[in-house]
Amino acid sequence: MTPAEDIKQKIEAANLEAVRRINAADPVLVDIAPAGEVIPGLEDRMILHSGPPIDWHQMCGAQRGAMIGVVLFEGWAKNGEEALKLLESGAIKIEPNHHHHAVGPMAGTISSSMPVWVVENKAFRNRAFCRQVEGRQQFGDYSDSALEGLRLWRDVWAPSLRKGILQMGGVGLKPIIAKALQMGDELHNRSIAASSLFANTLTRPMIESDVARDDLLSTLGYITNHELLFLGLSMASGKASVDPAVGIAYSTVVVAMARNGTEFGIRVSGLDDEWFTAPSPKVDGLYLPCYTEKDAGADMGDSAITETVGWGGFVLCGATGILSLVGGTPDEAMAYNREMRQITVTTSPNYRMPVLGFQGAPVGIDIRKVVQTGIAPIIDTAIANKNPGHSIIGAGLVRAPMECFKKALLSFGRKYGLGRS
Repeated sequence: MTPAEDIKQKIEAANLEAVRRINAADPVLVDIAPAGEVIPGLEDRMILHSGPPIDWHQMCGAQRGAMIGVVLFEGWAKNGEEALKLLESGAIKIEPNHHHHAVGPMAGTISSSMPVWVVENKAFRNRAFCRQVEGRQQFGDYSDSALEGLRLWRDVWAPSLRKGILQMGGVGLKPIIAKALQMGDELHNRSIAASSLFANTLTRPMIESDVARDDLLSTLGYITNHELLFLGLSMASGKASVDPAVGIAYSTVVVAMARNGTEFGIRVSGLDDEWFTAPSPKVDGLYLPCYTEKDAGADMGDSAITETVGWGGFVLCGATGILSLVGGTPDEAMAYNREMRQITVTTSPNYRMPVLGFQGAPVGIDIRKVVQTGIAPIIDTAIANKNPGHSIIGAGLVRAPMECFKKALLSFGRKYGLGRS
């Protein structure tokens, strides 16, 4: 056997092990708790953010607005001007969610008193965390009315849901995800079915756990009218599912895709914790009234963890109802799925698509295949304003930058001696 053949066999074996671990995952919602109590390494006066590492001065407008909102939410400043001074001075520590086994939508901001979903992968006993999904503060709106939604989450909705979750002894998410994919969700921009299934699951346990009447009614109103409620759970499930595949020698499988509105970054199983980045791309999408592409910032958020495990844009063909939000046609959605199968290692035995004759979702993005085919992963996403102070302005589709995968493949070659005799 030649050295090249030996390395190729090692890569194939490592990639099969990586996708075995991803497919074996068993995500279970075990709690909702203040982030400072459960997220490893999260300190006081620290804010976690989406995407690869970035400092305040490089942040896009939407992420800056979201940071200001968190400082106000935590009571570290009395107004926006004070919050801005704190952030500019470096008095608030800033780190990526992914460095703490966490993920967050859009700006992704998580701070110590913010309740987060706690999802445990029962197959490997690792945990992942995600904050609440909403359409204002995480997009950069730091008005008092935007922050009121965070306060209600902290003071009413999360504690009520927590009682129901603990009453149940945890909520298995794998069955909900499988059903929702067959009901027209893709678990990124569309999680209507999953959100409904989850709300149904928690209603009786909250009643049985004696949640106060006013809090119960408020929480039921929230969860039964929140079509993206489950997105935080699908993100935490994706993170919990893929983390056991981190650090497998010789594996070329992608274990994270994340964006901070300035840079798009990926991490690869066999390349430890290194980020490979490129400028974050603009989103091709549809806009809410009064907004155009001139208002849009670049792509942002940790929510591409859903595509990393084979959901989102990878199964858009089974969720064509979302095309009215993100644009495109059913034929294009089917073509995306065919493309994603060309750049992944295998398919899921758990998450099968009726429209594909119950074939599984594509799993295990392989940086070699991405570079060889020239096919970049497709991602569903939302659109934030390029300036701070705004809520969501649209949604669409985006391709991961090819430069990230080329950089990763070159690094892989250097680490494992590809090309050397």
